[in-house]
Amino acid sequence: MQNVPEEWREGRDERTGEAASARGKAEPEVMKKKKKNNGEESLMMELTRLVQETVRRSSWWERRGIDCSILAAAFLCLPPAFLLLGSSQVLWFSAGMLLMGVAHAVITFKGAHLASHGALSESQAWENFWAVFFIEICGSFSARAGIQGHIKMHHAHTNVIGLGDSSIWKVPCLPRCVYLFIAPLAVPIITPLVALAHLKGHSLALVVRTVLMAALGLYSQYWLLIHVSGFLSPRSALLCMLACRAMFSVPYIHVNIFQHIGLQMFSPTNRPKRIYQMTHGVLNLPRNPLLDCMFGHSLINCHVEHHLFPFLSDNMCLKVKPVVSKYLTEKRLPYQEDGYVSRLTLFFHRYQELMVFAPPITEMVGVQ
Repeated sequence: MQNVPEEWREGRDERTGEAASARGKAEPEVMKKKKKNNGEESLMMELTRLVQETVRRSSWWERRGIDCSILAAAFLCLPPAFLLLGSSQVLWFSAGMLLMGVAHAVITFKGAHLASHGALSESQAWENFWAVFFIEICGSFSARAGIQGHIKMHHAHTNVIGLGDSSIWKVPCLPRCVYLFIAPLAVPIITPLVALAHLKGHSLALVVRTVLMAALGLYSQYWLLIHVSGFLSPRSALLCMLACRAMFSVPYIHVNIFQHIGLQMFSPTNRPKRIYQMTHGVLNLPRNPLLDCMFGHSLINCHVEHHLFPFLSDNMCLKVKPVVSKYLTEKRLPYQEDGYVSRLTLFFHRYQELMVFAPPITEMVGVQ
């Protein structure tokens, strides 16, 4: 099982990725004999083996290089963006705004997501560095809180009521039009405030680091707007920062709610095995060049693959997509897909049911 994350291994719980036995790494002999006698392997392990074969045949460029190149291209777009923002012509200024908005989205959405999963490097030290860089400096959020909430809660307990049910995205007090189209524009302001709230109870060193890193990222952009782009007032520079950072916040919120909320939910005490949990509780959106670039395949058209194998990079999720979809279809498991407009229409017309009231718990009879 070389080059395979621990949570994929056969001796691990299919639901949470945690060790099946806390007493040791060795599997009990009774269980080994039982598996040998049965002559069968779990669906998840069979699918894992197929995905492993694809990963082993892939080069470094496919596993990490393509995604790293996209992130590097986003950073290379920043210098011309700052220069264009200094233009007095509306067309060039607008081009600078758009270029910076796209670059910021790629860096903070795609980059931070890959960094939280450790998908940018095989080194633990570099994984930690990239998590702090992309999540705290670029994203103005806490790396510790981001990893805790996303990896250990959302992925481990996908669509489980009270744990990973995506309820953090719900704001029942807001009307549907405000929530879906206006409130997301405040995400750049809300994000650092939420980060501060998550820092309560943590060590002073962690709090200081997070605050300093977030401040470094925000001030760096502000300083460059003043001294490179030539903004004449702090207010105009801050408004430009807000506009660039909020440019794609609306689809960001949409993507995060479309792919889980409204699907089957599970009870914490009676939920199905991992492969059933992920195939029934996760949905793929269709490919979209802009969204694929900004958010990454794992958040758009390969979300099912991402939840089944969360440590794969965006490009590898795309590469194993045919393997996963074919396998699930052959085993008569759901492989859920729906269009962006279709999901938006659903949420618009069923906003009260999906975003205000708790969804019903699904009892997966026969597959527990």
